[in-house]
Amino acid sequence: MPPSSAISRPIHAITLDLDDTLWPVLPTLLKAEQVLQDWLAVHAPATAARYTTPNRQRLRQTLLAEHPEHAHDMSWLRHEMLRRSLIEANEPAALADPAFEVFLSTRQQVTLYPDVAPVLERWSRRYRLVAVTNGNADIAAIGLDRYFHDCVSAHRIGFSKPDPRMFHEACRAAGTAPAATLHVGDDWLLDVRAARLAGLQAAWLKRPDLKHPQAADTADGGEVAAFENLHAMDAFLHPDG
Repeated sequence: MPPSSAISRPIHAITLDLDDTLWPVLPTLLKAEQVLQDWLAVHAPATAARYTTPNRQRLRQTLLAEHPEHAHDMSWLRHEMLRRSLIEANEPAALADPAFEVFLSTRQQVTLYPDVAPVLERWSRRYRLVAVTNGNADIAAIGLDRYFHDCVSAHRIGFSKPDPRMFHEACRAAGTAPAATLHVGDDWLLDVRAARLAGLQAAWLKRPDLKHPQAADTADGGEVAAFENLHAMDAFLHPDG
C-alpha cells in the first residue's frame, strides 16, 4: 500500500491515460498492422510489399524531420506514411484514406483489463473522469465514453504529454483545480512525473504484465503512489467502500 502522503484529499476529478493503463496496447497495434497489411495485399499489392517495418521506420523519421509540427499527431503520421508508401509504389495515393480507416477501426478493438469497467463505473459516480492520451484511441468507439466527461487527445489540441498544457486542459475540461485532480497512468515520465510537474496529483499504475522503469526521481521530492491494478487504487482511495 502506498504512503498516505502520496495522495491528498479532496479529489474532485480523475484523469486517466488510455494505452497500457486501461488495456495493453501492443496486441491491438500488432493486430491493426496485420489487418492493414492484408487489406493492402488486396487493394495495393505493390505498396503491401514495400510496407515493411524498416520502411515504415524510415518514413516516420523522414516525416518527423520534415514536419516536427505534427510529431504529436499519430493519425497524421500514419496517414501520411501510407500516402507516401502508395506514391513510392506507383499506386493511387487516394487509397491512403480507406487504408487508414481500416487501421484505425481495428486499432479501437482493444481488450480491456478486467478491472477497468467496474472501477470506472464506480469512479464515474464520484468524480468527473477525463481521458488524456497521446494516441488515437477513441473512447466512444471502444465503448467507454459513458464513463468519461471528456477526452483530451494530442492530435485534437496540438501538443502531447509531457507538455503541462495537456494536463491543464484536462483540468479545464473537468472544471477542477490541478491540486484537486488525480492523474492515473502507466508511464513514469509522461504520466506520473509530468502530471506532478503540472500541479496535479498522480498515481502510477504498474500493470504486472508490462515492464516499468524504476522511478528516477519525483517532481517535488514527495512519495509516489503506485498500484498494480485499479481495484487496489480504488480501495486505497475509498477504504470505507
